[in-house]
Amino acid sequence: MSNYLDLSIKEINTLLKKKIIKPIDLVEEAFKKIEKNSDLNCFITLNKEGAIKKAKELENIEVDNLFFGIPIAIKDNICTKDLRTTCASHMLENFEPIYDATVIEKINEKHMIIIGKTNMDEFAMGSCSKTSYFGAPHNPWNKDKITGGSSGGSAACVSARLTPVALGSDTGGSIRQPSSYCGVVGLKPTYGRVSRFGLIAYGSSLDQIGPMTRNVEENAELLNIICGKDEKDLTSANKEYEDFTRLIGKNINGMKIAVPKYFVSNIVSKEVLDVFNGTVEKLRSLGCTVDYIDMKYLENVVTIYQIIAMAEASGNLARFDGVKYGYSYPNPKDLEELYTKTRQLGFGDTVKKRIMVGSFILSGENAKIYYDKALSIRDDIKKSFDIAFEKYDLVIGPVATTEAYDIAKEDTDPTKSFMDDVLVMPVNMAGLPGLSLPVGFSKNHLPIGLHVMAPRFEEAKLYQFGAFLEKELKLNLDPRGDKNE
Repeated sequence: MSNYLDLSIKEINTLLKKKIIKPIDLVEEAFKKIEKNSDLNCFITLNKEGAIKKAKELENIEVDNLFFGIPIAIKDNICTKDLRTTCASHMLENFEPIYDATVIEKINEKHMIIIGKTNMDEFAMGSCSKTSYFGAPHNPWNKDKITGGSSGGSAACVSARLTPVALGSDTGGSIRQPSSYCGVVGLKPTYGRVSRFGLIAYGSSLDQIGPMTRNVEENAELLNIICGKDEKDLTSANKEYEDFTRLIGKNINGMKIAVPKYFVSNIVSKEVLDVFNGTVEKLRSLGCTVDYIDMKYLENVVTIYQIIAMAEASGNLARFDGVKYGYSYPNPKDLEELYTKTRQLGFGDTVKKRIMVGSFILSGENAKIYYDKALSIRDDIKKSFDIAFEKYDLVIGPVATTEAYDIAKEDTDPTKSFMDDVLVMPVNMAGLPGLSLPVGFSKNHLPIGLHVMAPRFEEAKLYQFGAFLEKELKLNLDPRGDKNE
């Protein structure tokens, strides 16, 4: 089997330009590797026929950009025209959208090739991808461990070198946390940086699509493609084009960095703290100033997130009623039974619980007591970050409180999935960009990530920092070790 997909995107691009290889070579290699690694359960739907057809069409077109002919995996809550989009739910098990999400239009314009739709938590609700109707994906570093979630399939796919890049979505850490567990680079962009049109909504004021890649520079290059103002998404930001790679290569000497004390408190395991503390010492040796600071409301972020996310989810998922699209309960005796049975049988337990809590939160006076109050505290969290960024260039912390844990572990605590994301939720609350960057390994040789946060719309600064640290650390992030077959 060829190993072109192990090369950097720039190296692949050079081979394509020189006609040493063709796009079909990359596509065929991707599907062979996916078949060989089928036990990872990364994909829900493969686009084999469409990918092969497009690859052959590209043979007659000149290579005109860096991502020309590059295979990409798409999280299964991003709409792809005529390609099944399930949200990992029985509710949408047979749903084929009639339009492409804006990000899909953008990658199609660059002649990228969609290999398939990746596994995830049902409707993006979870932190380990175990709520998927199609079974959980497995971590390439240890198949008995979780991938994280909800973008677990995308993270595992990139980590295992099945495709060079993938798209995920992030509502409360769903790109960054699985990126940490699987040893890849994941970015949650500033809210509004990337169009949400065609992303099946979970929490509309929190959701963002973002890139998941093997290294920092390729992450920046992919963000260059998918960002931009979109008239179909009124929340998308009207920002001038910028090259997110423009600061890569510049020294980080003199950067001022803050670490909120809550992010290194007793909620974080010793193993993760040891890797984080080692990274802090490395940063100081590189000329960065690192201070530990107090920040308000971080200890309340899980509660605030639960209120906002579940309230918005209850509204967004109300559309799945068996009438227009998705699963519909057969032969109901009346309209009430159609609604009730469709939602009872179409949704999994986690989704139903969150819808029920969200509906309670928005009922009558509860909306003012809970939702409005949560929004007020959310604004205070945003102001707390703004104050920190007046003095510091970046804020950092661990991505997750532990290394990836056993996939067979019983989930008896209903708050566990939220606590898995406690360190990354504040970024969604404040609408900030956040980068997950691999910085070390646990004693079990599982990846551990660093979470880097910047002021709104300063993704380029994240990439400058991340690329410099990545170069200094020189980690081997191939879960196959020395095996490259």
